Amino acid sequence: MKKIESVNDCVVKFANVNGSGSASANELFARAILRMGVPVSPRNIFPSNIQGLPTWYEVRVNETGYLGRRGGVDLMVAMNPQTWDNDLKEIESGGYLFYDNSKPLPKSKFREDINLIGMPLTEICNTTYSDPRQRQLFKNIVYVGALSALLEIDPAEIEKLFSEQYKGKEALLQSNVKALRLGRDYAQQHLSCPLGIRIRRSNKVGNRIFVDGNSAAALGAVYGGATVCAWYPITPSSSLAEAFIKHCQKLRVEPATGRSRYAIVQGEDELASVGIAIGAGWNGARAFTATSGPGISLMTEFIGLAYFAEIPVVLIDVQRGGPSTGMPTRTQQSDLLSCAYASHGDTKHVLLFPEDPTECFHFTAQAFDLAERLQAPVSVMTNTGACSRVRHDGPRHRHEYPSVRAVPVGRYQGLRPRQGDESR
Repeated sequence: MKKIESVNDCVVKFANVNGSGSASANELFARAILRMGVPVSPRNIFPSNIQGLPTWYEVRVNETGYLGRRGGVDLMVAMNPQTWDNDLKEIESGGYLFYDNSKPLPKSKFREDINLIGMPLTEICNTTYSDPRQRQLFKNIVYVGALSALLEIDPAEIEKLFSEQYKGKEALLQSNVKALRLGRDYAQQHLSCPLGIRIRRSNKVGNRIFVDGNSAAALGAVYGGATVCAWYPITPSSSLAEAFIKHCQKLRVEPATGRSRYAIVQGEDELASVGIAIGAGWNGARAFTATSGPGISLMTEFIGLAYFAEIPVVLIDVQRGGPSTGMPTRTQQSDLLSCAYASHGDTKHVLLFPEDPTECFHFTAQAFDLAERLQAPVSVMTNTGACSRVRHDGPRHRHEYPSVRAVPVGRYQGLRPRQGDESR
């Protein structure tokens, strides 16, 4: 049978169930490839779903550094029976299907022009773990271990990522390493390793980092002098505030005294959050809130107050599919008018539109300067992908955008985060 063969040039797609813990394992897979010096462009595809419904994670690997989706899949990791038929249709002829064969499937469920890689993941996890939740969570790590053998990904890079993620949590570190090796050992003993597609260590990444728009914007807030974040959890902006917390714990603490020079408050709702941020701005701090379309709808009266009272504040709107409830978590820039005229009076607000994680960093930092110079609210308008343009890649390119990318860090060199006393 024909087999796709390539080195450092493939598309791997994971079909999972939302809420299964697969997202972190799939990102681990992409990060390990990047650590090997090979550019990757992953995209988390999460439609308007709740736990238990389909989700996908697509990783494009190529040394040229293309960011757009290529079209077609070389290796499908099919972990969701609900989407099985459609997932199989995406595999290129001669491509590979990795699946859980703990229960036999009829021949009609497969294609004759693709290569099958069955592994009894459920059976392995049921034998190894007694806790149902552990069986589900470690199943993801087990298949990452198997893929490391099939694609020749250096397991040391994955274990290094584990050590960074679970620093100081020895039990979690060891259990994840165990699951990784469990999958890798099985693949080496029972599967044909490696596949025709494989990863080979390279040096094409250069001076780049692996970051998403929310994390970049959070770091931009630190460099812009923000010392106060008031927020209320809302998809898809919650990770921005969480990233700001982590950055502040590293960059907003006095080394000599251990004193924290920041305040992060989770309000009881969006109204309270923006009110806290405006109050902080009125008292001289650089403050912001992170929200989405429904939050902007609720914050409208307070935004108008800040405008007419001439109080600087920054709002980061990680947009959903429409103003208000719309289509949660789908990418679309539909909050434009809501934010441009937010208030119950005659207002015209300043809006900034970053196209990628690099601009998320710079525009967020600049938003605090603009808010202070104009003494008014300034909104940074991102979306769940934090991208609005991608590099074209010939006729197979599709206009869909990666949520995470490796971005150059050269512009950041020489910069330092502003401290609270430098803000005003």
